[in-house]
Amino acid sequence: MAKKDKDIKQANNKKSKKEDKNKRHFFKDFKAELKKVVWPTPKQLLNSTIAVIVIVLVVGVIVFALDFGFELLNKYGINSLQTKLQEKYSNSSENTNTTSEGINVTDEASSENANAEQNETAE
Repeated sequence: MAKKDKDIKQANNKKSKKEDKNKRHFFKDFKAELKKVVWPTPKQLLNSTIAVIVIVLVVGVIVFALDFGFELLNKYGINSLQTKLQEKYSNSSENTNTTSEGINVTDEASSENANAEQNETAE
């Protein structure tokens, strides 16, 4: 039993040593990679930051203008167009009469013609 416990402890020690070695190796590689990075100069950093801020502001203004334009179009343009179309169709439906046979008549002359045709077919 004691021999098995020693073997287990040694195996655990080997694993922990290997893990420690891997961790140290990782951090060494990490540090080496960071040394390879070309860091921007303060002037480059400032120029890039200003470029990003300007682009964000321009896109924000464009989105605001489109949003405002569509809102106005919806408020004044689309609604007024919709009401005009509703008035047009409601007026045309009031002027259109339907006879008992389902013939649509839009004015008095056509209604007289329709009545005359009905009388002829009835005779």
